[in-house]
Amino acid sequence: MPSRKLPRHVPPAQPFTDYDVLIVGAGSAGLSAALLLGRCLRRVLVCGSGAPRNVTSPAVHAFFSRDGVKPADLLALGREQLAPYTTVALRAARVTAIEPTAQGFEVTLEGPTGRVTTVTTRKILLATGVEDELPPLPGMRELWGRGVLHCPYCHGWEVRDAPLAVYGRGKTVTGLALLISRWSRDVVVCTDGPGHLTDNARRRLRRQGVRVREESISHLEGTRGGQLRHIVFADGEKLARQAVFIHPPQHQRSALAQQLGCRLNSKGAVWVDKGKQTSCFGIYAAGDTTPGAQKALIAAAEGTQAAMTINETLTREECPR
Repeated sequence: MPSRKLPRHVPPAQPFTDYDVLIVGAGSAGLSAALLLGRCLRRVLVCGSGAPRNVTSPAVHAFFSRDGVKPADLLALGREQLAPYTTVALRAARVTAIEPTAQGFEVTLEGPTGRVTTVTTRKILLATGVEDELPPLPGMRELWGRGVLHCPYCHGWEVRDAPLAVYGRGKTVTGLALLISRWSRDVVVCTDGPGHLTDNARRRLRRQGVRVREESISHLEGTRGGQLRHIVFADGEKLARQAVFIHPPQHQRSALAQQLGCRLNSKGAVWVDKGKQTSCFGIYAAGDTTPGAQKALIAAAEGTQAAMTINETLTREECPR
């Protein structure tokens, strides 16, 4: 009996735009979203420009099946695995403007050479991430990602049982120092001036064996490879440390969400609902751009979650009741 040939899939009718979804940002969140949307036969454009936030880090850790992979290699693999999905395109471009239209959005792109083009899309996913505002302490920027670390879940195991420091003041440094004490019994809080620590905070730190140094700091001393060797105080005294952890303030890497009028929370993160949609209809956000824990694996999961919501929303629009 001859086999029956199945009919080729024909997607439902949809408004005419260049793309179904335009993703701003080609990191873990953006590439993960593109992967799922590609598998949904969606026309997707991923726009990325600039180095990722973790470019100076030697490895990505606690990422299921990819523990220890170099950040650049992780993203290269993500781009490579998009190749079979011919409806997904990657472009090295910076999104400079987004304007709502009757069909969705008109997006202005600027390429590496400065050439400006416009495309149209039905939905937009912002996955642009954040930038850290490091203190203007000599050595802080130079050692960032290797000797100066931001996340114990990403880097704590690599410096376990080593002499560590935590830089900062007030409630933030207290919580971080107590967390770091899980990885080492030799932890020193360096406040670089008055620490503004409450009596209760000092008591809690003391109970965990965490010392507090409130002297002014001159600079961080490290190797050419980015490893920390000493915290040098203003009077010339050196405190030998293998790494210093810090929770610096952050700001959105892109001003697009603010320009669109998307709601931000008190810390400047882009507010999203449980489906990752922002306060602006048709605009979604995922990854470090949004509130919550910041890890590559979490960003990838949020990208997938946003992609599912977007695909289901597009399907409802294509299949009205």
